[in-house]
Amino acid sequence: VTHSIPACIGSMTINSKQLDNESPVSIFAVNKCYVTVQDGTFFDGSGFAALVRDGYKVRSDVNITLEFRTTAVHGVLLGVSSAKVDAIGLEIVNGKVLFHVNNGAGRVTATYEPRGTNSLCDGKWHKLQANKSKHRISLIIDGNLVQTDNPYIQSTSADTNNPIYVGGYPADVKQNCLTSKSSFHGCLRNLVLTKGQQAELFDFSRAFDLRGVFPHSCPGAEH
Repeated sequence: VTHSIPACIGSMTINSKQLDNESPVSIFAVNKCYVTVQDGTFFDGSGFAALVRDGYKVRSDVNITLEFRTTAVHGVLLGVSSAKVDAIGLEIVNGKVLFHVNNGAGRVTATYEPRGTNSLCDGKWHKLQANKSKHRISLIIDGNLVQTDNPYIQSTSADTNNPIYVGGYPADVKQNCLTSKSSFHGCLRNLVLTKGQQAELFDFSRAFDLRGVFPHSCPGAEH
């Protein structure tokens, strides 16, 4: 066995002496345990998950679905960006969800703003769907649809061949369709990117770079 166990371990004794796990000699990629755990991946607000090392091609059509839970009013959800201008980005800014797309001619944004006191940053799960179909973009949050006009109707393809960054991105990586640098603090689950009939569910434990991200367990209440 070469990989770590995704579990909580407590009250370990060796030769009837209890080990002190509060002050270990060294520690690596070990998080605290939670009394109640939900499905999902926990982002501690300091980093990101990097998926698809050899590059994701957004091109003309993509449909992104995910669920998020947060109490923070700012945070990057997802970005795929070329070194040029072509890119897509999903982020929470001032409690609103923004979906940005640049097919090469200019950035277009669909913005979902919760009505009244209905906060998206209430620590409850919310469903998000972002759709790019050629030059058309739309955003559905908890079943509420937002569409936006795109003046650049001739430009239909976001020509990317770059990693998918979730929850944030490294300082030296350009993200042309994100305005925030704040890493996401909260939980994400069920990230699916669909092109045509092909849907891909992304497992965060298979990310090629994980910083401040803890796959497969989301705290209900901290211990």
